[in-house]
This record gives sequence, structure tokens and C-alpha cells, in this order.
Amino acid sequence: MALASEARCRAMASSGCGWWWARWAAALIAALAMAALARAAEPVAPNLSVQGWIERLHEATRARAYSGTFVVTRGDDVVSARVVHACDGQRQVERIENLSGPARVTWRLDDEVLTLWPQQQTVLRERRETLRLFPGPVKVPGVKVDEHYRAELRGRERVAGLEAWVVEFVPRDGWRYGYRLWSELRTGLALKMQTLGAGQQVLEQMAYTEVQLDAPLKVEGLLRQMEDTRGWRTLRPQRVKTNPQALGWRWVSSVPGFQLVGCWQREAEAGRGRPPLQCVVSDGLASVSLFLGGGEPPHANPRASGAMQVRAGKLGEHAVLAIGEVPAATLERLLAGVERAQP
Repeated sequence: MALASEARCRAMASSGCGWWWARWAAALIAALAMAALARAAEPVAPNLSVQGWIERLHEATRARAYSGTFVVTRGDDVVSARVVHACDGQRQVERIENLSGPARVTWRLDDEVLTLWPQQQTVLRERRETLRLFPGPVKVPGVKVDEHYRAELRGRERVAGLEAWVVEFVPRDGWRYGYRLWSELRTGLALKMQTLGAGQQVLEQMAYTEVQLDAPLKVEGLLRQMEDTRGWRTLRPQRVKTNPQALGWRWVSSVPGFQLVGCWQREAEAGRGRPPLQCVVSDGLASVSLFLGGGEPPHANPRASGAMQVRAGKLGEHAVLAIGEVPAATLERLLAGVERAQP
């Protein structure tokens, strides 16, 4: 038998079969090597804290140009918008055009905001230290967000044709909502976000339906478009940065994690009463605006729209109002921390 096998092997070698087997073995080795490289190139799931995910989101908007269409769903209300975003390492400029509802275009250059109403040929120019979660939350100095949320990775999913990590920011108490975020694998850009209420109920959702990463957009070109408002009526309301004590108010943080970000007051217009003081408080993800003074509150009854809650009341002769994407009990507790320091 051994002699017969050896004879067959010699016969195969002499007939060229050995060459065929060598090629097959080389192809197998190459395939195994390519599979190993593919496994090595497979993205590794990030092991990040909530603050680490926030940094990833910020880096995506700081260092990348992109464009796309996103849809916002709040209950039965669905709106869509077109966004273009460019940056040059120092400045970020963004254009958001409403595709549903009244025609409106919003420009942002860092903290400068222009809101254009094309039908009225009117532009509102102002500065805002904005707080927003989508496409990335704004940093709040001094807030330790991981003390009040924990990050849990939920796997991978496709959004707008792109692969994304799915991460959930789980609140550590009942004073805040949770968030589910889809972060694009390669760039970190937020492709989708849900605000979650009790029992994981989706209160609000924002998601791209299509997006182009690394779009050929330049800051200079967008700035030229942004400043092209010749012939438009321009409104420039002035906001003065201040603090509660300067206007006779005190605010004591009555909800764990929420800190004062800043306070502003608009200049009074001729023939109108003094506008309210607006103070923004935040826990690093959720933010609430407190409006103190300024006459009667616009609405005395509780209202809600998606994740947005409203609570209004009076403190002596002064109206107080709280608006934010937090549970209603949180707004009531925050308002309870407001005191009038002087009549």
C-alpha cells in the first residue's frame, strides 16, 4: 500500500498536480491572512463613560464637514430640516433650513445665530450660548455628568445607510430623562437620538434620513452666504449677561446635578415692561430655562410637547416660568429653588 501511494504521488508530481496543490495552498494562506486582517480592522466597541461619548460627539463636529436631512418627531408632530456643517479647526458654521412648516433658515457661527424668515425678508441676529443635544451636546464647565448618568453600549445598527454604535445614557435617578444615541462608527457623528421617559418610552426622536460625511464644504463659502442679507430688515435684540443677585433673585440648586450655566436679560423695548431674567441650568445633558419676573406668565397651566415640559407660577407679584426637556416634577423642584432676594 505504501509503495502504491508513493507511486501515485510521484505520478501526480510528474503530471503537474503538485504545482496545482501548491497554488491551492498559497491561495488558502492568502485567504486566511486576509480574514485575519479583516478581523483586525473591525472596529472595536468603545468602552467610554458618558463624558467620553460627549467628547467623541464634539470631535465629530469640530473636525468634519457634513450635510444631510434630519427628521424630528415629537408625539404627532413631525418636522424635517436640511443641515450643512463646515469647520476649519477653529470656527464652525452651520445652516439649518426648515423643510416643513413656515419657511425659516437658521445660521450658526460659533455662538452667533442668525434666524431668517424669507417671506418677511427679516433676519434676527443675536448671540447665544446654546445648549443642544443634537448633533452633539454643548459642554457645561464644572458639571460631572457621569455622576448622574451611566453609559451602556447596546450594539450596532445602521442609520441613513451608515453603521453606528448604539449607546444609552441611563439616568441614575428619576429627576432626568434617559437618552439613546447612534454614533457613526468611524467619525463619531450623532446620526440619531431618542429621549426616553419612564419605561423606555420614546418621547422625542431626531434622526438623519440621509447624510454625506466629509462633504466638500468650506467655511468661507458658507460665511459669504450667511452674510448675504442685503435689503433685509435686521433685528438686533441686545442681551446683557448678568446674575440673579444683581436683579434681586436667588436660586439654590434643588435638584442633584443641575448647575447654573448663565443668566441674561434683554434690553427693555419702548412702551413695554421690563423683560424677564432668563437663567439656564443644566446637568450636562438636559437643560432648563428659568424665566423670572416680567409680568404674567404666558400660560398658567402645565403643557408638554414630546420631551418638553412647562411649568408656570407666581412668586409674590412676580411671574416665574420653567421650560425644559426634563420630567415635570424636576421643573417644579427647580422653581422651588427660586427666591426673591428683595421686593
